[in-house]
Amino acid sequence: MMHSPVSQTRSFTTVFLIEMWERFGYYGMAALLVLFMVDRLGFTDSHANLTWGAFTALVYAAPSIGGWIGDKVLGARRTMIIGASVLSAGYLMLAVPNEHLTYMYASLGVIVVGNGLFKANAANLVRRIYEGDDARIDSAFTIYYMAVNIGSTVSMLATPWIKDHWGWHAAFAVCCGGMLLAILNFMLMHRTLAHVGSVPDDQPIRWKRLGAVALGGVALALITLYVLQHKQLAVASVWTAAFAILAIFAYMIAKSERSERAGLIAALVLIGQVILFFIFYVQMSTSLTLFALRNVDPRFILFGTTLFTWSAAQFQALNPIWIMLLSPVLVWVYNAVAKGGRDLPVAAKYALGFGAVAAGYLVFTISGRYAVDGRVSSWFMVWGYGLYSLGELLVSGLGLAMIARYVPARMSGFMMGAYFVATGVSQYLGSVVANFAQMPSHDLPATESLPLYLSLFEKLGWLAAIGMLLALLLLPLMNRLSRQHQRCAEERREEALQAQAIASAQ
Repeated sequence: MMHSPVSQTRSFTTVFLIEMWERFGYYGMAALLVLFMVDRLGFTDSHANLTWGAFTALVYAAPSIGGWIGDKVLGARRTMIIGASVLSAGYLMLAVPNEHLTYMYASLGVIVVGNGLFKANAANLVRRIYEGDDARIDSAFTIYYMAVNIGSTVSMLATPWIKDHWGWHAAFAVCCGGMLLAILNFMLMHRTLAHVGSVPDDQPIRWKRLGAVALGGVALALITLYVLQHKQLAVASVWTAAFAILAIFAYMIAKSERSERAGLIAALVLIGQVILFFIFYVQMSTSLTLFALRNVDPRFILFGTTLFTWSAAQFQALNPIWIMLLSPVLVWVYNAVAKGGRDLPVAAKYALGFGAVAAGYLVFTISGRYAVDGRVSSWFMVWGYGLYSLGELLVSGLGLAMIARYVPARMSGFMMGAYFVATGVSQYLGSVVANFAQMPSHDLPATESLPLYLSLFEKLGWLAAIGMLLALLLLPLMNRLSRQHQRCAEERREEALQAQAIASAQ
C-alpha cells in the first residue's frame, strides 16, 4: 500500500524516534558491560570478552525469530512494542544493585528476548511505510541508520559520564529511561502507525499465540542464562550454527533453479566476508575499550592545551560520530560515480572496506611508537576509529542490501535469518580473537600491557589485509556471477511479460 508523503513522513518519524531511543538504551549498556564485568565483578579479560561474545551472538541471532513472529504471528507493530517493553525490563534489572552472577545473566537473557522481538520489526515497519515507493526507500533507510548513530553517540558519551559520577547502576537506569521514552513516543504517536504493519496487526489479538510467544521468550531467556554460565556450550552452539548455515546454503544452491544459482553463490561469498568483518566490529566493545582503559591517555591535548577528557567507554562513541560524518561523503561519491555512467561493484566496496579497516589497525599499532609511560595519545584513537568506520560503511552497511539484490524473493525471509545468525557467529569469534591480548593480571603496568595490545592490533591489521586481498582475488568471479544473475533476472522478466501478453490476448 502507498501512502501520501505527509502520512509517510509522520509514520517514519515515529519509527525513527522509537529506534533512536532504543539504540540509546542498547549502546549505553554495550559501552559499559565489559568494563562492568572486569572492574566491578572481577572478571578476567578473557571471561569478560567471551561472555560479551556469547551474549551478542544471541542478540544478533534472535531477530531471525522475532521477524517471523512479527510477520506471521502477532504483527510487526505489536511485536516491536512488546520487544521495547521487554528491553526496558532487562535494563531495569541491570539498574537494580544486585551483582550476583546468575541475576546479571538473567538480565542479559531478558535483553536478548527484547532485542529479538524489537530489532527486525522496527526495520520491517520502515519497509512497509515506503512499500511500492522505491524512489524513497533507500533514502529512508539512510536516514533511519542515522537514528541508530544519533542514539548510540549520545548514550556512549552520557552513560560512562553518569557511571563516573553516580555509579554503574545509575547508568544502567538511564538505559532503561531511554527505552521508556521509546514506549512513550509510541503511545503518543501510535495513530501515525495505525495503517502500517503486517497482516496480524489488523486482526484481533489471539491470546493463545501471545501466550506461546511469551513461553518461547521465557525459554530463550533461560537458554541465554544457561549458555552464559557454560561457555563450552556457547562454543559448541557457534560451530553448530556455522556448519548448519553452510549446509543449508549448499542444499539451497543445489536445489535452486539454474537461473538463481549465481545469485545464491554470490550471496554466500559476500556473507562470508561480512562474518570476517564483524570480527573487527566486536573489538570496539572488547579489546579496544580495554586498551583505552589501560593504555590511552584520556586527555585530548592540542598545542599543549587539554581540550577535554574522556573515560575509556566514551571512546566507543567515535564510531557513530565518524559514521555520521562519512555517510554523506560516501553518498556523494556513489552519486558522482553513477553520473559518470559507472557503478562501483559491491565486491569492490568490500575490498576497499577491508583496506580501510587494515589501515585503521595500522594506526592503532603505530601509536605504540609514540607512547609515554605506556599510554598513547587519544588522537590515535580518533584516526584509527575513523578509518575503521569507513570500512564499516563499505562492508557492514551493504549486508542486508546484498541479500535483497542476489537472493530470490521466496528465500529472502530465511536468508535474512541466516544473515543474522551468521553475524552472531562472528560476534563470538571476535571475542575469541580479542583474547589474544589477554592480560595475565588486572594490575599489570601500562608499559607491560601495551605490547600485548599492539601485537593483537598488528595481527588484526594483517587479517584485514588478507580480507582485502581475498576480496580483490574474488572480484572477477563476483563480477561474472553478478552479470550472470542480472542476465537471468532480465530473462525471467521477459518471460513473465510474454506470458502476461499471451494471457491478455486470450
